[in-house]
Amino acid sequence: MAEITAALVKELREKTGAGMMDCKRALAETSGDLEGAIDWLRKKGLSAAAKKAGRVAAEGLVAVASSGGRGAVVEVNAETDFVARNESFQKFAATAGSIALELGGDLEKVKAAKFPGTGRSVADELTHMVATIGENMALRRAAGLSASPGIVASYVHNALAPGLGKIGVLVALESTAPADKLLALGRQLAMHVAAANPQALDISDVDPAALDRERAVLAEQARASGKPEEIIGKMVEGRLRKYYEDVVLLEQTYVIDGESKVRAVLQKAAKELGAPVRATGFVRYALGEGIERSKADFAAEVAAQLGS
Repeated sequence: MAEITAALVKELREKTGAGMMDCKRALAETSGDLEGAIDWLRKKGLSAAAKKAGRVAAEGLVAVASSGGRGAVVEVNAETDFVARNESFQKFAATAGSIALELGGDLEKVKAAKFPGTGRSVADELTHMVATIGENMALRRAAGLSASPGIVASYVHNALAPGLGKIGVLVALESTAPADKLLALGRQLAMHVAAANPQALDISDVDPAALDRERAVLAEQARASGKPEEIIGKMVEGRLRKYYEDVVLLEQTYVIDGESKVRAVLQKAAKELGAPVRATGFVRYALGEGIERSKADFAAEVAAQLGS
């Protein structure tokens, strides 16, 4: 059994918003397993963990680039937002995005590629910037999308510069419809993805482990109502439909009009454009997602420096 430390209780509180005693009990009930404790709190109705667990805690930029039926997105991290506003850093991120576009979003190939005008690789140029600016940086991830025939549309939320911001999105649409019409639709869909943060394109793409976990939580919640097992099964399936509407792009309510399903939006577009329109993929990068920034204890630092 993992030791239930004050730091572990604090982390669970920050992820779930539950009370300290509830967090301690959840960790005790799950032998110190953090993810298990999050589920335990959700089953007891003591947490909104699913909405709070993905807190962003890193600085830098997300860069997107697209051309016709190709698109790429990269994330470049830095320690402070001040560096993200540095012209050299922005130029590096934008160039990395352009290189990723040419290389299909392959991160290792991007790192090994030549950085224009320097005689260095992209990875070495980043190392050079670290030495020059004096702040740790990382080319964290990259991805690419393609559609043939069709287009890849891009969108950057709250852009600091063209193609650079905190959230970058690509959406691939496969169709023989006119490219300009598809791009307009694709950009709106990319804006939807930025706002709604889907986790899967279609129901069949939902991660089986995530689905099993959600089903277990919903079943436990339904049992708390005291209903018989045969009714509980129907309750779970009904609630899973709501889960799909939350996490599956084609099942989500389109944020542009607030009423249509995204699937219906594509069907309507196909009729208007005179050709089938199919969403074949999307990528959404939010700066720093999945990274926890260490929170320094200033008083402890001062005490350590004083030798106390």
